[in-house]
Amino acid sequence: MARRQVGSTRRVGDGGSFPFGGALHSKSRSSPLLSICLVLVGACLLIGYAYSGPGLFKSIKEVSKVTGDYSCTSEVQRAVSVLNKAYGDGMRKVLHVGPETCSVVSTLLKEDETEAWGVEPYDIEDADSHCKGLVSKGLVRVADIKFPLPYRAKSFSLVIVSDALDYLSPKYLNKTVPELARVASDGVVLFAGLPGQQRAKVAELSKFGRPAKMRSASWWNRFFVQTSLEENEGPSKKFEQAVSKGLYKPACQVFHLKPLH
Repeated sequence: MARRQVGSTRRVGDGGSFPFGGALHSKSRSSPLLSICLVLVGACLLIGYAYSGPGLFKSIKEVSKVTGDYSCTSEVQRAVSVLNKAYGDGMRKVLHVGPETCSVVSTLLKEDETEAWGVEPYDIEDADSHCKGLVSKGLVRVADIKFPLPYRAKSFSLVIVSDALDYLSPKYLNKTVPELARVASDGVVLFAGLPGQQRAKVAELSKFGRPAKMRSASWWNRFFVQTSLEENEGPSKKFEQAVSKGLYKPACQVFHLKPLH
């Protein structure tokens, strides 16, 4: 529409109507508010076009959708330094269980004197070459956590799980969580979603097969009692002290459990 207006102005000018053009120029001088309004309208049209079409603005719009989601797996990466303070030598041999475990394993391997492995509960066909490289090296494996883990008891000093248990029904949780505690020698750290947190519904249904179930802390505590799992008080207190000092602010629920021996 703006182009048609420019064309019509040119036709008027070509027809020799310069006095009209001068009058419009004079009027715009006397009405700066009109010019400002026209500029604002044009800016709005450009922004609207940018968001509706391909290019940078579309990418920004897509990123905003992603950041509206949450990930306890990214929380694990943020909490690594605090976990080091809480568990000390317990971080020497770590197993992470959950989606995008490749990113967590890569972060843990950067820590001094830390060995890390990962279990990806879901398909990794779309994983990048780095992740597939970790799989080929045996550091990451794909396994259904509804069934016993392919590790011996106490295979790892610490087991960390995130973004996986929220998708399991109590029927499978009764088997999976004790299984995580079985393969740990020093403890299990469970990152769980908070009630009210949102996820991308289409993505989770296509990948996980069911929507996430965000359970309250009281629900989890009852579950731990029913499955004979106890709080790992020492590391839990150190973790809470680090949080109180502002070293880390959890966006997910964090539970510290003793291993099953």
